[in-house]
Amino acid sequence: MKKTNSKIIEEIIRVDHAGERGAIKIYEGQLLALKTIKEDKNLRNTIEEMKEHEQEHLEYFEKEIQRRKIKPTLFLPLWDLMGVTLGFGTALMGKKAAMLCTASVEEVIEDHYKNQLKKLGNDEMKLKAKIEKFQEDETNHKNIAYNEGASSKGIYSLMDKVIKTGSKIAITISEKI
Repeated sequence: MKKTNSKIIEEIIRVDHAGERGAIKIYEGQLLALKTIKEDKNLRNTIEEMKEHEQEHLEYFEKEIQRRKIKPTLFLPLWDLMGVTLGFGTALMGKKAAMLCTASVEEVIEDHYKNQLKKLGNDEMKLKAKIEKFQEDETNHKNIAYNEGASSKGIYSLMDKVIKTGSKIAITISEKI
């Protein structure tokens, strides 16, 4: 029976907590733009629905942070600010950009969760099941984003690379600090 190293568990919980909170902040920024400056009721409804899933994910990881006495990343305030800014900016750029933001982040998270699942042992079956479910939700969000017009072609390819790179950097930092 493979047992998971406690340091690995700590990193997984910390980074997933930060990531789910970051997703919510991105959606909050998009919703702020869509409610104040750039009215798009259909896009707003899509984003609000995805945000609800992220809220469920965040609540789980907040409970795990408390239950396991793990310190959240010190960078939460910065990630909050950057998430709202990214969300607001991409929503102002239009539906394609807003949906690309979701697709880009979710593609990184999909791989991130896949890697975490490989690290978890049989002693963490509840956590493993939650991450598998959340990974499925994130894949669904990515697919919704592409169905709603996300594109990584042309100028959007640069945006895709920047968002993916930023997400990977945030993951690496949040695991450790």
